[in-house]
Amino acid sequence: MFADRVIEAARRLGPLCVGIDPHPGRVPELFGGDTPKGLAAWGMAVVDAAAGRAAAVKPQAGLFERLGPEGMAALQVVCERARAAGLIVIADAKRGDIGSTARGYADAWLDETAPFAAEALTVNPYMGLDTLEPGLAACEATGRGLAVLVRTSNPGAADFQSLDCGGEPLFLHVARALAPAAGRLKGETGWSGLMLVTGATAPQEARAIRALAPEALFLVPGYGAQGAGVDEALSGFVPGPAGREGGLVNASRAVTFPKAAEGVSGYRAWQAAITEAIETAQAALKAGAASGL
Repeated sequence: MFADRVIEAARRLGPLCVGIDPHPGRVPELFGGDTPKGLAAWGMAVVDAAAGRAAAVKPQAGLFERLGPEGMAALQVVCERARAAGLIVIADAKRGDIGSTARGYADAWLDETAPFAAEALTVNPYMGLDTLEPGLAACEATGRGLAVLVRTSNPGAADFQSLDCGGEPLFLHVARALAPAAGRLKGETGWSGLMLVTGATAPQEARAIRALAPEALFLVPGYGAQGAGVDEALSGFVPGPAGREGGLVNASRAVTFPKAAEGVSGYRAWQAAITEAIETAQAALKAGAASGL
């Protein structure tokens, strides 16, 4: 089950998830720059640096999709490289639509024979619970996971997610409504593969969500470049055998575009900079998890 793989990997390596976000103009020329070939080569190099050092990677589909079919082909080879390296792949595509269309998204991402096969897919629940059902059914059949947006890390998240609805914010209504589905994807560890996306930039909200969803893994964006630190990122985690646990903490720009990698001319120097950034982020999260017991 997806949840068991996440917990096992996080206990062994730490909770870091490496975001693979090829922002325009940021992919180094030594890989081919901002081209489909460059995105593929750079993404696979990030995978190689993350393998054995992080539990998971999270490729951002939209930053590959902007380059058309060739960009999506690059995403495909990056996902394949990551899965072959033993990394958990969370496809950050934020899909969400009515049932028949949602079934198409599930077929594209949540099956072993899918063109963009991943262990989990990010989805948007704000069209209603029925839009999640095809993904949940696919995960039940394949042992995969869904990462559902609840309280995101972007500055505008509060525009709608924090609106008062009957005395509590909308995101808490969403978290409560998702709780019954968590049992459908529960693994042997007791954790559920129904992940809730809870931004590190909103630690109090993460703790409130945890109270409503004690079994759900969290996927925590906002750590590093978006300004949140270790304590904020782990605010929704709970004590476990090796420290606080309960999900994965994503870091993208801080570990894939660190200052030490700027302007390097050779692959070895780039690889050393990325590896150091990943190891530093992971060490900080592990230390924070251990100190929180």
